[in-house]
Amino acid sequence: MLYTLPDGIRQLRADKALALSHPEHSRVAFHRAFDAGLVLLRGKAISRDASVTGGDTLEFSFPDTKPAELKAVDIPLEVIFEDKHLLAVNKTSGMIVHPGAGTGEDTLVHALLAHCAGSLSGIGGVERPGIVHRLDRETSGIILVAKSDAAHRGLSEQFSERALQKEYLALVAGAPALMSGSIRKAIGRNTTHRHKMAVVEAEEGGKDAHTDWEIVERFGQIATLIRCTIHTGRTHQIRVHMKSLGHIVMGDAVYGWKPDTRLKHQPERVMLHAEHLIFQHPVTGKTLDLRAPMPADMEAMLAQLRKLTVASAKARRLKETPVKPRKKPAPPAFHPHESRK
Repeated sequence: MLYTLPDGIRQLRADKALALSHPEHSRVAFHRAFDAGLVLLRGKAISRDASVTGGDTLEFSFPDTKPAELKAVDIPLEVIFEDKHLLAVNKTSGMIVHPGAGTGEDTLVHALLAHCAGSLSGIGGVERPGIVHRLDRETSGIILVAKSDAAHRGLSEQFSERALQKEYLALVAGAPALMSGSIRKAIGRNTTHRHKMAVVEAEEGGKDAHTDWEIVERFGQIATLIRCTIHTGRTHQIRVHMKSLGHIVMGDAVYGWKPDTRLKHQPERVMLHAEHLIFQHPVTGKTLDLRAPMPADMEAMLAQLRKLTVASAKARRLKETPVKPRKKPAPPAFHPHESRK
């Protein structure tokens, strides 16, 4: 595979450049590629910490993996709901859902094989046992897993028919002028950078995409916490739609986020969390209303933004408060009986 760094990048570590531009792969996977000598710059293998700049083209591949040899790995999972038919997990940021080229033994599937001890739907095949849908590596939040084939078929049908209610929390840059809105813009593969998606006209291959959004909390002109309800499930849908409004998801370097000098601590990943999911249990028919607590890194970012907003408002009030001119002291009163010298 080839990746050309965008113009304007002065200097960046090679491993970070690839990890930021290809979020579907873990940094561990790229480290293995570097260690195996499979990342080339101008035909020569380079190290992880090699410096690259805009215009440089990296050629890379991953060491071969053998999916059939997947094994259970005891990785802690935050379980939100579980019965004999399905499982709902609050996925942590950084965890890849299922194994693929270049991934290690730290995927959600590896963890599920240990947690479920063989009770996973086989419809997804060897690489995707029980997997009904996915979240990007950096996105945290609720993901559903089918433990039986009946549950897999039922959940897949609900996703296909868009019968689930899916809500995400996103921290975006800037301050939208409106309190809420609805975005209906088709999304397709970016023709220049194939790892990215873009708003694309339907006649040019774009697929229908619909996102409703509303403001949860404002942080001046710096950032805004919004809730997004997605009616379709396109790749990078919220990230692409919010960029189209001019409000990039914080930390999303792939779609143009740049560090904000006003922030002491910059986001280390895409500030997106799959927070709320409502659906019908595929076997019992019962309505399940699940929520995933906001992760610590997003809570910390919100706390930082709140402090910054309060400080900015205080400074603005002080600047806008008119300064009253100091009065000159009145001359001493003169009494006729006092003698003047």
